[in-house]
Amino acid sequence: MVDISTAEKSVTRVAAADGLGLAVEVCNPPGNPTLLFAHGFGQTRGAWHGAAAALAALGCRCVTYDSRGHGESDRLPGGDYHMEQFVGDLCLLAHAEARKPILVGASMGGLLGLVIAGELDPQAFRAMVLVDITPRWETAGVERILAFMQAHPDGFASYAEAAEEIAVYMPHRAGRKSEDQLRPLLREGADGRLRWHWDPALLGGLISESERYQPRLMAAAAKVQLPVLLLSGGRSDVVSRDNVDEFLKLVPHAEHVELPRATHMVAGDANDAFTREIARFVGQFSAQDRSDAVPV
Repeated sequence: MVDISTAEKSVTRVAAADGLGLAVEVCNPPGNPTLLFAHGFGQTRGAWHGAAAALAALGCRCVTYDSRGHGESDRLPGGDYHMEQFVGDLCLLAHAEARKPILVGASMGGLLGLVIAGELDPQAFRAMVLVDITPRWETAGVERILAFMQAHPDGFASYAEAAEEIAVYMPHRAGRKSEDQLRPLLREGADGRLRWHWDPALLGGLISESERYQPRLMAAAAKVQLPVLLLSGGRSDVVSRDNVDEFLKLVPHAEHVELPRATHMVAGDANDAFTREIARFVGQFSAQDRSDAVPV
């Protein structure tokens, strides 16, 4: 077992195909298995810190990154974001790894993985963990997320004000986020106001075109041959039981585990259970590697 306090960690910038800079954080040197984490829309790589730290302590190489327009990654000049750009970024990071990674994709990150594994590049990943996402989703749940993201375009006067807004949005979470927890999620503008880390332009074309991609995502999912674990939140308003059942018909070899106390924000709501399930799933590949290494 690796002591996370001494594990090799680094944050670098990686140039996407169009030159845009992506903030990428790596824990542990190349090894097996390698986990590549792709966060959801409006999140940052920080969404994975708890799970990535625990899995790195088990010896996994963990790679997290901020998607374009999010967190510390660059914003696209002109703001003309499209899904193909995000797909290309994830493909680039997957192929940058010495060993084929296991994708852990939440929401948007999982959808990108389905397009890659089922349509564009079936060999990009070794396996996939989809975190509360299926090719078809509940519109009302997504609209609630977007309403939160679109609120307060003028920002907040203080971190406490932003913390209150998050508490209203996620009433099931105990306590308030501290200033230290909020600092990576907010940017201070020239006017002194604090605004969310994401590029407001993301709420334009990328969102308006999202539902028209559902037939493409369904077709891609049906072609996925990789091992797949779907982790869903029992209290999610984005992925329903009907969505899960439909997905399991498209991908009959997939394994499904529901975390009953989690909402759509699975990693944040039930991080310990979430991490245990990933460690269990990843363990089969570690065992396979050891078996392959035994001479016969």
